[in-house]
Amino acid sequence: MKIIYQIFNLIENVKQNLNYLSISIDDYQDSNNICSSTILQNLGQILPSKLEYLNLVLKIKANDFEVFLKNSKDIFIKELLIMQKGSDDILHYIKKFIMEEKRVEYLAIWNFKYGDLPYFESEVKEFELYNIKLNYYYTTLIHPYNFMKELD
Repeated sequence: MKIIYQIFNLIENVKQNLNYLSISIDDYQDSNNICSSTILQNLGQILPSKLEYLNLVLKIKANDFEVFLKNSKDIFIKELLIMQKGSDDILHYIKKFIMEEKRVEYLAIWNFKYGDLPYFESEVKEFELYNIKLNYYYTTLIHPYNFMKELD
């Protein structure tokens, strides 16, 4: 858990120059559920007001996700990627706090239970009404190797 707070401090210290952030927690241990909760309960308070890209790979509990969305209500994220490793349905919160408030431009959600959100045509049409483009998670994901190659 100590490392999570060190990461929060790092984000806080570089947030004026932070444009891309990816956080991934493996779910091999029960303690990682606590890590996912801690991240969601605190991350929204320390992010910069604008991000180009945020990727969250977490075991998301609905109530923790709601806290994250409320705490990040003034943040615009151009590309938001979420890999939901848990079974809680978070789509309601995404519609209420992200879609209706137009806080993202591109959204990619992958859920272990349902797969990629763009497979559901009715959802795609609903998000398009709010000018939010739904993308496939794995095609939108920035792989670190490719990102470093682009910097060269």
